[in-house]
Amino acid sequence: MSNISLILKQFSRSVLLIAGFAILGFSARAQGDAAKGEGIFKANCTACHKLDQKMTGPALGPVITADTDDKWLTKWIQNNKALIAAGDAKAVKVYNDNQQGNMTVFATLSDGDVANVLAYVRTEYKAMQEKAKAAPATAAAADSGPSNLVIFGLIAVIVIAFIVILLLNKVIGTLERLLLNKKGLAVEEVEVDDKAAARKAEFKKLLKNKKLVGFFIVCAVICGGSWQWVTLWNTNVHTGYQPVQPIKFPHDLHAGVMKIECQYCHAGAFKSKNATIPSLNVCMNCHKSVDRRMDASAPSTEIAKIYTALGYDPATTKYDSTKAKPVQWIRIHNLPDLAYFNHSQHTKVGGLKCQTCHGPVETMQEVYQYSPLTMKWCIQCHKRTEVNYKGNAYYDNMIQVHDKIKRGEKVTAAALGGIECGKCHY
Repeated sequence: MSNISLILKQFSRSVLLIAGFAILGFSARAQGDAAKGEGIFKANCTACHKLDQKMTGPALGPVITADTDDKWLTKWIQNNKALIAAGDAKAVKVYNDNQQGNMTVFATLSDGDVANVLAYVRTEYKAMQEKAKAAPATAAAADSGPSNLVIFGLIAVIVIAFIVILLLNKVIGTLERLLLNKKGLAVEEVEVDDKAAARKAEFKKLLKNKKLVGFFIVCAVICGGSWQWVTLWNTNVHTGYQPVQPIKFPHDLHAGVMKIECQYCHAGAFKSKNATIPSLNVCMNCHKSVDRRMDASAPSTEIAKIYTALGYDPATTKYDSTKAKPVQWIRIHNLPDLAYFNHSQHTKVGGLKCQTCHGPVETMQEVYQYSPLTMKWCIQCHKRTEVNYKGNAYYDNMIQVHDKIKRGEKVTAAALGGIECGKCHY
């Protein structure tokens, strides 16, 4: 009994020791606060990194999730240059694999701050992976068009139908010869010595086959009609259009990291037909005192372009109008002249967010056309968007006008919005 008791005691000690190490290891990974890490990450990391996509630096999600050495990651984030100078093999390899530029040193971040960032990256990246797995495949198929399976399936049907037709022709030819032999009629077999002549004779025989020729004509009509339909449907559809602008304006920094509201720059979107391009004076509200990134040692070349266009001298803080010249911005979103679109009607009256049409601009380093902006796309949006008419001055006015019409009272065009600027001035 004493031996058994001793064995159980030793076993229990081993289990407790292993459990203790496991708890310590878990606490070392779980000590970060993901909620606090989100703010630190967006303020310091989003200019160069995304969780799931490569930017200036690599995608951080898979890298940090795979690397479990938090002590090394903390040293790398706080002072990667010191690790590389010290000859750390892992640091040198990471630097050689990602030489888009030197990573910024974040010496101001404490060990706790870095732990919070690591916790946020791992938690958020895991959530992104789970969301991607749970997303229905039909949604992707609806946006990307017919799947490869459907296309290959149609090709397979055509090939099988062609093979079936050839086999049926062979069978029909064999049956015809059997019937002729049964009736005592000889079947003339034409012997051809020349292979080229034989192939030519076989080709002429196929051309005389009305079923085969008809099958090919039908296939050609279907393929040609499909190609023409797709070509016409995508005419003047510029989804993904991303021109190079004269000044690189990072929306992911201004609207994403700094959370500047869209209407601060595009004030017209809430009170007129056009969203309007902000004047450079709006930029100077901030950039009169900000000429570089917080982590940069030299002034930004892109901000310098704003100064040049305005004739502004940062040394004297004075403007020279003789040196000023307009910036030739390139328009991205274009609608045909026959289409009328009013921004204020959608944003202020309809209550839509800018991202509904323009996509997640707060994540775009360079803006591109996110939506197709086709008539079908607009109609589908109008069909699924519910109108919130309660407490809306526009619809309250419409109700009053309808009540006047029911009572037989006089109603002028002005009451129906006839004196609004956008009615005449496109």
